Amino acid sequence: MSSSAREPAERSASKPLRSAALALGIDLALVLLFAGIGRSSHERAATVLGLLDTAWPFIIGLGVSWLAARVARHPMAIIRAGLPIWVGSVVIGMLVRAATGAGTAIPFVIVATITLGVFLIGWRAIAALVMRLRTRTAA
Repeated sequence: MSSSAREPAERSASKPLRSAALALGIDLALVLLFAGIGRSSHERAATVLGLLDTAWPFIIGLGVSWLAARVARHPMAIIRAGLPIWVGSVVIGMLVRAATGAGTAIPFVIVATITLGVFLIGWRAIAALVMRLRTRTAA
């Protein structure tokens, strides 16, 4: 098989991997943004280590949820990806925080649930809308 015959197959095979990597990167960036906003609102030091200290339980929740829900197979799906990683990030993140003695006050749980829901489901909803609009204008 010539190299030119392999190129389209390789490109089509790498597209799902790129989509999954992009989606994971966006999810991770949004979890870090959530942690950064929280630190800022409580006037905590703006350091990388401080940000990671706040974010790591939710990053663990994100990672476990990505694996458990097999999100890489459908990374842009609102229900099959966004919903389980939102719930998993919050629940596992709060369980890890509780197990390590970090705060899990009810107002924080509510804010985390709402913010991570808007972030992790919201960007997928916006992406779906953009794709739908592109498909309409292309037709």
